[in-house]
Amino acid sequence: MNGDPEYAQEFVDVDGARLGVQVYPEPAGPPGAPVVVIWPAMGVRARYYRPFAAALRSAGLAVVVADLRGTGASTPAPSRADRYGYVELASDVDAVLAALKSRLDGRTRVLLGHSLGGQAALLHLARNGGDAVDALALIAVGVPYWRTYPGRRGLGVLPYTQGIAATAALLGVWPGWGFGGRQARGVIRDWAHTARTGRFPRLDGTDTEAAVRAVRTPVLAISVDDDQYTPHETMDHLCAKLTAAPVTRERYTVAEAGAPLDHFTWVRAGAPLAGRIARFAADLPPR
Repeated sequence: MNGDPEYAQEFVDVDGARLGVQVYPEPAGPPGAPVVVIWPAMGVRARYYRPFAAALRSAGLAVVVADLRGTGASTPAPSRADRYGYVELASDVDAVLAALKSRLDGRTRVLLGHSLGGQAALLHLARNGGDAVDALALIAVGVPYWRTYPGRRGLGVLPYTQGIAATAALLGVWPGWGFGGRQARGVIRDWAHTARTGRFPRLDGTDTEAAVRAVRTPVLAISVDDDQYTPHETMDHLCAKLTAAPVTRERYTVAEAGAPLDHFTWVRAGAPLAGRIARFAADLPPR
């Protein structure tokens, strides 16, 4: 978009996949600014976050945005040969942080996840602890448990999510028909499990729910007005799992944004959110 800073496109190789990583120029101001590493929503390319990256840089934060496996600059595209799911998405967070280590050392690091990217970031913390980062910011993230949706919406969420999972299992891949972009069937399987049960699936034999309850990393959890996929109640359900972490729970309103909002458009009206994340990072203990 016009006026947005260009980024350096880099890549991280992991388990036969290549993850695209966009590294933005350092913000103006003193060196060593806090670094925000963004993990996108299902099927959303990293470059979609360019307006938000610009807002974060204006707020004094360094920015890196990673493409989820199989999306955007990350290759290969999902196919019937791919069986990966939430285990691999969480491991990809580990791989990118390891590749960035020399640039992150000595600096405050905030993982920022949107939707599926937020789940992957949280599962990284649950599986690996919080030594690699100082905090987690969740924006428009939730467990899409059908019983948490307001009114009668949940009655549609259950068959919708399970129908997508059944289609992915039958075809061997989710083609992206009207939702989520092309996805490996394992990702859809694990996502549909959360929608059906309200719980994360066991990953590599690990009780993921117990691991999430043990996370102690500070969390800033912000739900967004008029979010058609993860309304406020789904974020509340997720936050209730974080029994050991200090959680700051907030809502991003249309009035605060000064623009219409939904699951995606907050990215283009995110200047107030960027300021909030900068204050959150500034309040973290120095590394």
